[in-house]
Amino acid sequence: MPSADRVPTTYPGTVLVVDDNPNNLSVLVSLLRESGYRTLVAVDGESAIAQITYAKPDIILLDVMMPGIDGFETCKRLKASPDSAEIPVIFMTALSDTIDKVKGFKLGAVDYITKPFEHEEVLARLHTHLTIQNLNLSLKQEIEERKRAEKALWVFLHAVSHDLRNPVTGMNMVIQNFLENPDEQITL
Repeated sequence: MPSADRVPTTYPGTVLVVDDNPNNLSVLVSLLRESGYRTLVAVDGESAIAQITYAKPDIILLDVMMPGIDGFETCKRLKASPDSAEIPVIFMTALSDTIDKVKGFKLGAVDYITKPFEHEEVLARLHTHLTIQNLNLSLKQEIEERKRAEKALWVFLHAVSHDLRNPVTGMNMVIQNFLENPDEQITL
């Protein structure tokens, strides 16, 4: 999962491609590498989930129809884990029914690509979602910086308030004494 402490990269990003079809894997990995992406590969949902424990991608291309746990269940498990919940998932599927697309979105996918896929579309969708992800990371970092600045400001204001109260308290005591004993001489 890209977390707030991960800095956006200068290369396009690392993509985990999950597909049980060797031809799809080969085509996608070649396309992505030629376009400057780093790639990770998994042939099923279980190995994708396991791989994320030691190599966190910036985005996941996930086939829906796979043996074992399918892409929907894989996405559900990824989104349930704090380690991978924020990694964008794009489904790759031959399923074109609206109900299947909606199911994917409800499970946390950010997009889908229908098979057979067009190279330009794959690259455009990856670029779009990685840009959004990097902007989200930058925004989270900015929010954290502002929270730290606000906390520092409150500490400063508390100190200034304390420093201002001390002389005022002393002056109040002198004034109160004067009001209670107007005939006494005031000494500071």
